[in-house]
Amino acid sequence: MLDLSSRQAEIAALLIEGEFLSVDVLAERYAVTAQTIRRDLNALCQAGLARRRHGGIEKPLPSGNIAYGSRQVLLRGEKQAIAREVASLIPNKASVAFSIGTTPESVAAGLLQHEGLKVFTNNLNIALLACANPSFEVNVAGGRVRNSDGDVLGLGLESFLSSYLFDYGVYGVAGVESDGTLLDFSEREVRARQLIHENSRSTFLVLDHTKFGRAAHVRGGQITQVTKIFTDRIPSPEIVSRIEDSEAELVICGEGEAK
Repeated sequence: MLDLSSRQAEIAALLIEGEFLSVDVLAERYAVTAQTIRRDLNALCQAGLARRRHGGIEKPLPSGNIAYGSRQVLLRGEKQAIAREVASLIPNKASVAFSIGTTPESVAAGLLQHEGLKVFTNNLNIALLACANPSFEVNVAGGRVRNSDGDVLGLGLESFLSSYLFDYGVYGVAGVESDGTLLDFSEREVRARQLIHENSRSTFLVLDHTKFGRAAHVRGGQITQVTKIFTDRIPSPEIVSRIEDSEAELVICGEGEAK
């Protein structure tokens, strides 16, 4: 995980909401010097979370997904709120399949106080995290590991995920179109998510609010096809209407919690 300060992580999250952040405004917001803010912004640019512009920073140019370590520090509090909500609905000794992604990883972390879970995943970060609980039975897909994020997306994935019927499937997405179409950055990512969906009794889609309207180019399913959708803010009226007209349930996480 990137070694960012809490202020740097918060600035990175603020940039997701807007197009440009100025040094002067940030210095006033955090009651620090402009020089301190410039050091923070340099760290974010080096991490690929921003790019410099005169007087401040702006979003990096779109070039696929943000690096895994960078995504781990973004919106951490929102992801933890989602994880708490999901963990409250999964009982001890359940079988749970996790897809790749930092929000599913946060859910896995939120389940570490459970007992006797059977964990299945194609992400090495989640597998190693789950191994911290000695009562868990951890199963990981075999094949080639994607160096950038610890994902296993090889030919053995289909056989691995199709061999079981999971109580719960927990997965995220790269983005959601305004019509509810789920998007990812590669066909293999979509296929892994679909396999978890097809082989789970209940499916939990976990995503922070920035995924709504985020661009990615590979289609794979509809938001209304899942059992429950967990996010930290109410999405657009169009998305809400589609969910209300389906059997899916929208769960807004973190409302009313102490900040």
